[in-house]
Amino acid sequence: MPKRKPKSSGGLHSIESASRDEISALQLKRLKWSVKHTYDNVAPYREKCEKKGVHPSDLKQLKDLAKFPFMTKSDLRDHYPFGLFAVPREKLLRLHASSGTTGKPIVVGYTMNDLNNWADLAARSIYAAGGRSGDMVHVAYGYGMFTGGLGAHYGAERLGCTVVPMSGGQTEKQVSQILDFRPDIIMVTPSYSLVIAEAFEKMGIGPDQISLRCGIFGAEPWGEGMRGEIERKLGIDAVDIYGLTEVMGPGVASECIETKDGPVIWEDHFYPEVIDPQTEEVLTDGEEGELVFTSLTKEAFPVIRYRTRDLTRLLPPTSRAFRRFAKITGRSDDMLIIRGVNVFPSQIEEQILRDPRLSGNYQIIVTRDGHLDNLEVRCELQPEVSGKINAADSQTLAKDLQNHIKTIVGVTTKISVLTAGTIPRIEVGKAKRVIDQRPKQV
Repeated sequence: MPKRKPKSSGGLHSIESASRDEISALQLKRLKWSVKHTYDNVAPYREKCEKKGVHPSDLKQLKDLAKFPFMTKSDLRDHYPFGLFAVPREKLLRLHASSGTTGKPIVVGYTMNDLNNWADLAARSIYAAGGRSGDMVHVAYGYGMFTGGLGAHYGAERLGCTVVPMSGGQTEKQVSQILDFRPDIIMVTPSYSLVIAEAFEKMGIGPDQISLRCGIFGAEPWGEGMRGEIERKLGIDAVDIYGLTEVMGPGVASECIETKDGPVIWEDHFYPEVIDPQTEEVLTDGEEGELVFTSLTKEAFPVIRYRTRDLTRLLPPTSRAFRRFAKITGRSDDMLIIRGVNVFPSQIEEQILRDPRLSGNYQIIVTRDGHLDNLEVRCELQPEVSGKINAADSQTLAKDLQNHIKTIVGVTTKISVLTAGTIPRIEVGKAKRVIDQRPKQV
C-alpha cells in the first residue's frame, strides 16, 4: 500500500476525458497529416506505398489505415542510420538508439516539437501514476543513447518534480541516496528494482522505512506476480509504463494508479492496432495479437503501422477516456518453440511467482539433445527462507513447480531451486531471462 496518497487527481488534459467522437476526430486529422508527412519525406516508405498501390489521399476514415503497409524493425536497420528520417539532419535536436544487441542499432531523432511532446507525455504518465509537482523522482533507468533515463528525466521535470538523475548501477549508492534524499517515486526496470529491494533487506531496512510510495516500471515485460513481489518488498504501488525507442521512448502508454489495470495509450499521439501476427489482419478490441503503433504527431521520425512484436489485446477505457492494453504476455520474436509448444518467458515467471518462497530472479536455459530441445528453469529462494529449507523441501518445491509448468504451459522442464543471490544480477539494462545454448542453424 502507498505510504502517502497523491494529491487531488485534478489537472488532467481535456483530451483525457473527451468523448470517443472527439478523440476519433482528432486522431483522423492527425493521422492524415502523419501519413502524408511520412509519404512526402521518407522515400523508402513512399516506395512501399507505391508498391502496395495506396496514397495518402486514400485515408478518409480511421479504418482506412489498414490499407497501408507496415513498418518493421528490419526497415529501420536496412536504412541505418538516417534513411527513414522525415526532416533534414540539421533540424534534429537529439538522437537516441537501441542497444543493437541483435544487429545494427535502431537510430531515432527528435525535433524540438518532438522533444516537447515527449516531455509532456512522460509528465502525463508520471501524473497518471500518482506523481505531482514537488515530488522527488529517483531515476534509475540508464541514461545515454537508451531512451529510458532522459525520457523519464525530462518528463519528471516537465511535471515540476525534483529529479535525482542516478542512472543504473552502483546499487549501494542507489540505496544510500534513497535513504538520504527520501524520494517519493522511483523509475526503474522491474528486475533492477528487486536488486535494490534485496540491498535494503540485507541492511535490515523494511518497507515501512523506505520513503518511496510509487514505482514506475518499464523496459521489460513483467506480470502481476512480479508486481506483487515489488509492492511487498518496497511497500509501494508498482505501475507499468510502456514505450519503445522506435515509437518515442517511455510514455507511449502508462497505467493509472487508481486502477492499475493496464497501460492507458495516449491515443491523441499514437494510434493503436492489434493484428494477427501471421495473417496481418486487424483484430477487434479484446482479441490477442501483435501491437502496432502509428505516430500521429512525430516530425523527425514518424512511424506508420510499426509492428512492435509485443503481444497483447486492446481494452476499453476505465480511468481515462483512452483505450488500454493488457499486460504484455511476451514478444512474438521472444517466443520459444520447445518440442512443438509455444513458450513465453512471462508464462514461466507467472508459475514461479505462484509460490511465495520463490523470488522473481530466474533464468530459462534452452539446450538441444540430438534433435530435441530441453528446458531448464533456474529460480531462487527468497532471502528470508534461503538456508532454512532442507534438500527434501527444495526437491518438493521443484517438483511442484515442474508440475505447474507442465499443466499450465504444456512443457516438461528441469527445475533447479537455488539459494538467494545465485543468479547474476543485471544492474544496467534489461534482465537476460533466456539463455539459448542451442547450436545456431547454418
